[in-house]
Amino acid sequence: MIRTLLSVLTLGLGALSFSATHADGVAKPKHGGVVQKANDVTYELVSHAEGAAVHISDHGKTVSVAGASGKLTMLSGADKSEAELKPAGDKLEAKGFKLAPGSKVVASVTTADKKTVNVRFTVK
Repeated sequence: MIRTLLSVLTLGLGALSFSATHADGVAKPKHGGVVQKANDVTYELVSHAEGAAVHISDHGKTVSVAGASGKLTMLSGADKSEAELKPAGDKLEAKGFKLAPGSKVVASVTTADKKTVNVRFTVK
């Protein structure tokens, strides 16, 4: 009986620690970019042929970017470049903005209800 109780207790604690680790971990990229969290919302910075994009999701569900805006600021060595983020479908996009590997990028996103969030990324 003691062995059974210890087995159940060990399994229960193991399940709890797995859930806590999984819940706090950074989400995996859905679009091949770099993922960061801010205020329990997931932001993914993605480089693509047309420029750069920021995808936003909350607990795995895409957040509408209608009425949102923002700015990308990239620091690469001593160089600084900026681009405006505009809604494009289900993401915010900076057309013509090329992300440099190893650079630091700050996405400043203003939602439709005028709340601003700054998210920091390191481009791979």
